[in-house]
Amino acid sequence: MSRRRQIYEGKAKILYEGPEPGTLIQYFKDDATAFNAQKRGTISGKGVLNNRISEYLFTLLGQVGVPTHFIRRLNMREQLIRQVEIIPIEVVVRNVAAGTLSKRLGIEEGTPLPRAIIEYYYKDDALGDPMIADEHIACFGWASQEEMNDIADMAVRVNDFLCGLFAAIQIRLIDFKLEFGRLWENDYARVILADEISPDVREEAPGIGNLLEDFNFSQPPRAPLLLPVHPEVGPASEPVPTSSAAKSASAADRLQLTAS
Repeated sequence: MSRRRQIYEGKAKILYEGPEPGTLIQYFKDDATAFNAQKRGTISGKGVLNNRISEYLFTLLGQVGVPTHFIRRLNMREQLIRQVEIIPIEVVVRNVAAGTLSKRLGIEEGTPLPRAIIEYYYKDDALGDPMIADEHIACFGWASQEEMNDIADMAVRVNDFLCGLFAAIQIRLIDFKLEFGRLWENDYARVILADEISPDVREEAPGIGNLLEDFNFSQPPRAPLLLPVHPEVGPASEPVPTSSAAKSASAADRLQLTAS
């Protein structure tokens, strides 16, 4: 068997050359990082879970009309994806104040936002993924205005769908990160959802969970939170309380899918 060619290795995944032109194999690692990769460790089985969760969410998003790079899962750690040109912008969607948003603006963590906020960050680990504005994106040519319109529209659609999906199993979606890429078809490129959607890394949010404890890799593993494979549709989500009792509630009813 010939050794497959590695294309790229990141903090959480490895990309290999795919079996057909225009495809890649995405391998999910057990490596875990926090604080912009300043803290590192390994969580056994993390890659397997991230692969299955990402497969599940990308499949559902594809069924509701969101174009993605996902083709199919190959095994417990790998999935076949379409090769795209990654746009160097991390898109963060926020529904509840937490982490850096609370620190920047002095908003109490756990405060529901009047509307979802979309933020953009330049994808560069060496620079700490700095926050950027639309003007930066246009000035440096990272994406066209048409592409940014498509990205914003898809981010809103993904947020609406995921909020409803998680609310049905009594989970509140705090915030999450998306990445997009250009899928080239001859001389034409269209923007599609890429990378992954999984609870891989999250911000430091004391009201939601203690990141320092969560990433203390020497501590014994905690009991997992088990969710039904086919959950029953639950009641409509209620307004999120902001009392001190709510802030001390278990992190089991809250979910963050990103760090920024």
